[in-house]
Amino acid sequence: MSRKTLNKTSKCRFCRMGVDEVNYKDIQNLVKLTTTQGKLFSRKRSGNCAHHQHSVKISIKRARFMGLLPYVT
Repeated sequence: MSRKTLNKTSKCRFCRMGVDEVNYKDIQNLVKLTTTQGKLFSRKRSGNCAHHQHSVKISIKRARFMGLLPYVT
């Protein structure tokens, strides 16, 4: 495998979609990044880059505050 194909497959899901900041109203993607107990998946487990993992953390906290996501299920 060449280096170019390796880098394309290892990008995080938000980089592949071309998203700058994760929106707190995008509940479908945010639910996939939390466990059944409501904890966030780590970067290694979710495959996110550092920029998008930080954005996901803030978005999940906002969605919880707004009542879109539960704190604990």
